Amino acid sequence: MNNQNTINDIRSKIDIVDLISEYVPLTKKGQYYWGVCPFHNDKNPSMSVDPKRQTYNCWSCHNSGNVFNFIEQIENIDFKEALKFLGERVGITVNNFISATEKKYSKYYDIYDITAKFYQLMLNTESGKNAREYLKKRNIDADTIKEFSIGLALDEKNKLSKYLKEKKYDINTISELGLVNGENDTFINRIMFPLEDRNGRIVGFSGRIYTDTKLSKYMNTKETPIFRKGSCLYHYYASREYVRQEKYAIVMEGFMDVIRASTIGIKNTVALMGTALTEEQISLLKKLSLNIYLCLDGDNPGLDAMLHNGELLEKAGLNVKIIMLKDDDDPDTFILKYGKEKFLSLIESALNYSDFRIERLRNGVDFSSDIELSNYVNNVLKETSEIKDEIRREIILKKLATETNLSYNTLEKKLNEYKKSSNSQNIIANFAIKKDVKYNKYMRASLEFIYYMLINPKVIKVYDNKKIYFINSELRNLAGEISYYYHNYGDIVIADFYTYLNDKKELLVVFEEILKLELDEEISDITIEDYVNAISEYNVRQEIIRLEEIMRKETDELEKAKVAEQIRLLRIGGKKS
Repeated sequence: MNNQNTINDIRSKIDIVDLISEYVPLTKKGQYYWGVCPFHNDKNPSMSVDPKRQTYNCWSCHNSGNVFNFIEQIENIDFKEALKFLGERVGITVNNFISATEKKYSKYYDIYDITAKFYQLMLNTESGKNAREYLKKRNIDADTIKEFSIGLALDEKNKLSKYLKEKKYDINTISELGLVNGENDTFINRIMFPLEDRNGRIVGFSGRIYTDTKLSKYMNTKETPIFRKGSCLYHYYASREYVRQEKYAIVMEGFMDVIRASTIGIKNTVALMGTALTEEQISLLKKLSLNIYLCLDGDNPGLDAMLHNGELLEKAGLNVKIIMLKDDDDPDTFILKYGKEKFLSLIESALNYSDFRIERLRNGVDFSSDIELSNYVNNVLKETSEIKDEIRREIILKKLATETNLSYNTLEKKLNEYKKSSNSQNIIANFAIKKDVKYNKYMRASLEFIYYMLINPKVIKVYDNKKIYFINSELRNLAGEISYYYHNYGDIVIADFYTYLNDKKELLVVFEEILKLELDEEISDITIEDYVNAISEYNVRQEIIRLEEIMRKETDELEKAKVAEQIRLLRIGGKKS
C-alpha cells in the first residue's frame, strides 16, 4: 500500500463529526453540524462540519480541512504526527511513513546529522578546550551543551570535508549543502548551533566566533532545498510540548536568548532567524499557540521590531503581548544580570500589544508643541478605537486626559468619530470582498466546472476529452491535479483530496474557495456544455486581443492580412489556419 492509500485508509476509518465532537460540542442544523471554532476567539458557533464531505470550515477565521488538518491545528503537531496519532486510533501503523521530500533529500538530512555529531565530538576534544572555556564563562554548562547539541568547527581547513568523504559522501553534495568551499570547510573556528526544521531534522548550522577576530559574529549555512532562513524558527520542535503546557510561546531574537532562558527552566521559546517575521514563520507560530509573547532586544531597533512584528501577528489573528527589557538588554544579558525571578516578573507584567503601541506613540513627542501633541492624541485615539474592551478604552481615555490636560468628554467624542470611521471602513472592506465573489461569467463557468469535476467523474472525462484550457494557472493546475488523482485512485473523495493537496498551498486556497460554492449535486449535459462554451468563448476573446495587438504592430501588409483572416475565423467560430 503506498503512502496516499495509507493516508486515505486512515481518514476513511474516522468520522470527522465524532472526532471534532471530542474537542468541541457540535449541534446539528440542517445538513451540517455547528460549533464554536477552537482556532480563534469565537463566541458564536462559526465552524461547520460537513458529515458528507468529511470536512470542516470556519466561516470567520477560514480554518478548514479534514481530520488530519483538524488534529494538526488542535494538537499543535505536524502532518506526520497527525497521521501517526490518527493511525494509532484505528490500528494502522505508520512508523515507516516517509514523505516525498524526505525521500528526495534523505542524503542531505543524513549528512547534516553526521556533521552535527562530528561537531559535538570536536568540542569534546583537547582542541576544543578554549571553546569549552568560552561557553563556561557564558554560563553554558555540559547539560545545556548536550540539550542544544552545540558543537565546534575546528580551525583545520578540511577536517569535516575529509571526514565526510571517508563516509563516502561526494564533495559536490557536501558543497551543495554549504559545508565546504572547494575542498576546505566553510565553518572554521566557530561554535556550531544546529538548525532544525519543524520536524526536528537538522537542516543547517549557525556558527559563532568565540575568539577575537574581525570576522562576522555569526555565519549561517547557505540556503538549500531543505533550508530557508525565513521558514525556520530556532528551537521550534523542542519547544512544542512546553508551549502546550504554558499555553503561550515566547519569541526571542537570538540563539543565545533561547539557550539562556532554557538554563532557568523557561523552554517555551523560539528564536527568529533575523528580526522580521515572515509569513511562514507566522504560520509556524499559529501551530504552536494563539498566544505569542514578543521578547526582542530592549534597544530602539528591538522595540521597533516588536512594533512591526506585533502588528503582523495581530493581523494573523494571534493574541500578542510584549515583554519589555531594561537598559537595552537582550534576554540573554538580562537573565545573567537579574536572574530567573526578575525575568518571570517581566513575563507576568507583559503589556498588551495595543498598550505597547500607545507607549511607542508617546516616545519622542514634544508635549510643548501643539502640533506634536495633537498628532499624538489623534494617533492614540485611532489606536484605542480598535480596542474592543470598553473598560480598557475608558482607562486609556482617563490616562490620556490627565496626561494632556484635555477634557475626557472631548477625547470620548473624538474617539467615537474614529470608531464610526473604522466601522464604515470594515463595511466597505466586507462589501469589496463580496463584490469580488461576483465573478464574470467566464470565471464563474471555470469555478463551477471544476466544482463538478470534484463530485462527478463524467465532468472529468469532458475535461480530458475537450482539453479545456482555464483562465489562470491556479485553475489549470488544480484541474490537472483532479484529473491525475481520479485516474490514479479511481475516485475523488473530497476529504482525501484535501490531504493530497497539503503541500500545494496555492492550489489548496483555490480548492477551498471552490468548495464554498453552493451548487446542486446533479448537473445536466446541457449545463456542462454551457460551461465549456463559456470558457472557450473567453479563450477566443483573449486570442483575438492578442492577434489584434500583433496586427497593430505589424508593418508588412501581407502578414497583416493573414492575421486579420485568423481574427475573422475566430469571430465566426472557425478554426485558425
